[in-house]
Formats: sequence, C-alpha cells, structure tokens
Amino acid sequence: MLYDPRQRQSAMNDSPSAALASFAASLRFEDIPEPVLCRCEDLFVDWFGSALAGKGARPIEAIECFAKQMGAGASGRSEVLISRRLTTPFFAAMVNAAASHFVEQDDVHCGAVFHPATVVFPPALAVAQEIGASGGELLTASIAGYEVGIRVGEFLGRSHYEIFHTTGTAGSLAAAAAAGNLLRLNETQMLDAFGSAGTQAAGLWEVLRDGADSKQLHTAKAAANGLMAAYLARQGFTGAKRILEGPRGMAAGMSRDADPEKLTDGLGERWATGETSFKYHASCRHTHPAADALLSVINTYKLTADQITEVTAHVHQGAMDVLGTVTDPQSVHQAKFSMGTVLALLAIFGHAGVRDFDDHWDDPQVTDFRRRVRMVVDDEVNRSYPVRWIGKVTVKTSDGRTLYGRIDEPRGDPANTLSRPELEEKAVQLAEYSHAATKEEMKAAFAQIWGLARVPRVGPFLTSL
Repeated sequence: MLYDPRQRQSAMNDSPSAALASFAASLRFEDIPEPVLCRCEDLFVDWFGSALAGKGARPIEAIECFAKQMGAGASGRSEVLISRRLTTPFFAAMVNAAASHFVEQDDVHCGAVFHPATVVFPPALAVAQEIGASGGELLTASIAGYEVGIRVGEFLGRSHYEIFHTTGTAGSLAAAAAAGNLLRLNETQMLDAFGSAGTQAAGLWEVLRDGADSKQLHTAKAAANGLMAAYLARQGFTGAKRILEGPRGMAAGMSRDADPEKLTDGLGERWATGETSFKYHASCRHTHPAADALLSVINTYKLTADQITEVTAHVHQGAMDVLGTVTDPQSVHQAKFSMGTVLALLAIFGHAGVRDFDDHWDDPQVTDFRRRVRMVVDDEVNRSYPVRWIGKVTVKTSDGRTLYGRIDEPRGDPANTLSRPELEEKAVQLAEYSHAATKEEMKAAFAQIWGLARVPRVGPFLTSL
C-alpha cells in the first residue's frame, strides 16, 4: 500500500483530483512491484526508438528549430535525442515528446485510448537529467505519470475522444505527475500542478482532416505544459483544486460521459502501466485489430493481394470517428490513418512498417487495393471497446469465396506482447530508419535502460559530455 486506507479514503472524500494527486506525490520506488518496474523499462526502450525515429521529419525539425531559437543561450543537462544537444528540461521535453509521436509507433493504453510514453518519458527524462536523479527515481516518476494519465483518459470517456486527442489532454496531467514526483512535490503542490496542467490541456482531432502537423504539437505541449506546471507548483503557484471533476473543469467542458470513479480505480493495487500495449504496425492503433485479422486470413488461406476483391473491416465507432475522415490520404502521415492504405500494405508486402509507408503509400497497387476496403461499425466490437480492441474482417476473393478473420488480442497487447529482443529490434530499426543512432549506440543505450533501477544518476544516453 502506498499510504494507509484512512489517508486514501480521506483524500477520495475530498475529491478524486486530490486522491490522484496524493498518489502521484506519495509514490516511491519501494512501493512498486518488480514486474511493473520491468515493464516500465520495456516501455522506455520502446519509447526511445520512437523518439529517435522523429529525426529529420519536417514537423519535428521545425519544433526543434523553435526550441533552439527560444532557448538560445540557455544551458541545461537535458538531452534532445534527435540532435544530441543539451538544453533546459522544458525544451528537451517539448522536442522529445514531438519526436516520439511522429512515426506512429509509440505505445497505447487501450482502455484510455491514450499514448502514455510520448507525454510521460520526455518530461521525466528531462527533469531526471537536470536534477541528477537516480534511475530508480526516473522509473518511479514515469510510473506515476502512466498511472495518472491512464486514469484521466479513462475518466474522460469515449465522448471526449470523439473531439479531443486524449494524449494531448490527459497527457498534460500525466506529464505534471511525472515531473512533480521527481521534484518531490507534496500533495498540495501536486494538486496545484494538476490544476495548472489541466487548464492548459488541448488537442483537437480536426488535425486529421488536413493531415496537419499539429498532432505532434499536441504531445510537445502536453509534455512541456505539464513540466512547467510542476515547476511552478514547487514555487507556490496555485491551480484549480478540482480541475478534473469541478463544475467548470475538464469533464464539464470536454466530456459527456465522464466517470469520476475511474480516477481512483485501484490506486496502488491496480497497475495500469502493465496494461499498456506496444504498437506493432507503424500506423494509427485503430487500424491494428483489423490489420491483424486480415493477416490471419491471408496466412490461413495463402492469399495474395490480387486474389482479394473486397475487405470489410468491422470496427468500433472510435475507429470510424478517427479514420473515417481520411478517405484519400495526401501524405505519408495521413496514410497512417487510412484503413485502406494500412490493409493494402499488409496484403501486398506482408507488413506495414515505417519504410513501407514512406516507399509505397501512394503506389498505384496500394491505391487500387485501398478502394476495395470499407469500414462498418460492428456491434460486438463497439460494445467491447475500449476495454478490448477486437479485430474482425470479411474478405471476398476472386474465386467467389467469403472468408472471415478475427483476433481478440492485437499484436503488442499485454496478452500478445513483444519480447525484449523484439523491442530491441524494433527500436534499432526505428533509429536506423532516421539515421539517429547506430546499432552499436542503441545496444549501449539498451544496456543502460535494462539496468535503470541500479543507475545512481541519470545522464545522457547519446550525447557526449
């Protein structure tokens, strides 16, 4: 237990926001089960590769250019991974958060429909490097961020996700929790940090309609804003005490089905960090269940793309809301939110990795296959979402057959997870894709990450001091 039941009940009676803040402020390394700490190391390796994969991408380099301009002359110990320069925690968190959300390979918590790593690890790493925290303290703060962010995402509910990018909104509080834990905020200060983070929470799905760069701005600002909220709270800067559940708080303005009980669900007993999934395909997670179901059909019946005349992806409404706006992708990034493009790449090439999208997203054969794909809302799939992301497809073939595919655990989910060697392979491929790090440099970084719990002081992973 993190604190005795009377203390927890008192905080919960005060407000769910206060209970969550108390948890985030009180969490210490010794409170966390060993499997959860190991899972956090896995998640960090996965995030590390995604962050490096953003190097060279125009939107990411634009944010890095902004950070250099605004932070010119400012010194710090926090590492910007894509450029290997040292700067202040604020700008390092901003750039690393943007970079790690670009190639669509960062992790996801299905129940919260939330990408924790991209808004938790950047501020946690930046603050840890700046203050010289231990590896155990970095892991603890990261888990605090995961537990808070996931619960806020679950609390805001399905209606929130229709309009808002939960990673940008809940992410601001996740970042505040991670940074605040490292800064040793007390419960009152952490609650103030939540208030300041929540009032800055933003991120609208309209970006997908245009394939706009602003999706990376969502994560950049969530990480930076949460970090800023924590530093301000340490100085006595106050924030709204009921920013989540208050009559003019986040739920009131951003949700129709918010459930305050989700905020305190199993604090210290249920470890949501361990529920987080890895992304196997380099595309929006909403495409993955149908993608895996189609692969199962192709592999079972030994089909080629030319033999497939029609694919119906049976999806939940959330997938329709996000993917339905992308009917004719005009860029690589927009293609990652196109169900037809993702299924086409898998049918034609057998995989949908970052290079597949770069090289083939608008190939004539991909475009042709995309026209054979449609999505329909499926009652079973929709009722199960977001707790379970079931994948179902109906496939029609040129010889007149109608075939069905189904998967209950997409690749990367906790029950169908990636091993440490697979995570390393994925991270190396992402780093080599962007030329951000060599295989040897990545192996050295892995050695540090797998032993984080024993590192006395967190330093740079790639930058030579």
